[in-house]
Amino acid sequence: MTPAPAPPPERPAHSGLRARLRALPVFATAIPRFDPDAAPDDPVELFASWLDHAVAAGVAEPHVVNLATVDAEGRPSSRFLLLKDVDADGWRFASTSAGPKGAELAANPHAALAFYWSRVARQVRVRGTVAPEDPRRCAADFLARSPAARAEALAGGQSTPVASRAELAEATAAARARVAADPGLVDPHWTLYTLRPEYVEFWQADRDRAHIRLRYTAATGGGWTRSLLRP
Repeated sequence: MTPAPAPPPERPAHSGLRARLRALPVFATAIPRFDPDAAPDDPVELFASWLDHAVAAGVAEPHVVNLATVDAEGRPSSRFLLLKDVDADGWRFASTSAGPKGAELAANPHAALAFYWSRVARQVRVRGTVAPEDPRRCAADFLARSPAARAEALAGGQSTPVASRAELAEATAAARARVAADPGLVDPHWTLYTLRPEYVEFWQADRDRAHIRLRYTAATGGGWTRSLLRP
């Protein structure tokens, strides 16, 4: 007689995640109108308009952006940080050059930014090359940070292991004392980066999944070309 097959192993308590995820609503918000034919010629102008709309709609921290980089072997990393500025020269963010972001950008200066504003069902994606700004602009950005944020950077060792919270608290307290004693102290590794975009893409959701994707591509010699993309 063939033995009965062994019962399947018990699944962990989180095994129902798939069903729970599929049951979550999407686009459960008032979706604004977007006419790509009426969009401006400059993506910075459209981004500023969308950002103002997101703020007015109550989007929390709309200047938070995901930065994706790759290391020398092409392995990706992503994290969230604050957008510092956008103008004709590019999209700016800041970080220590002594941390993982700085190392990856030094090895491969290509990066991507992504915003998602769920309250208005909009995304903005940017891809391009990244270069550090001159030391004076980096120092000015550092000194514009709060004392606590400056101390965090001066404590150093971003993303490296720490033995205990007590050790971390001691390092942070020492850095805060340095900032208090010398308000003009600048972390030499603090870097303001500018991403010069190859393209900027705007995505507007539609409940019937007729999403609108408008891409601005940098044209040779300056300016932009616009194109609609399939959802």
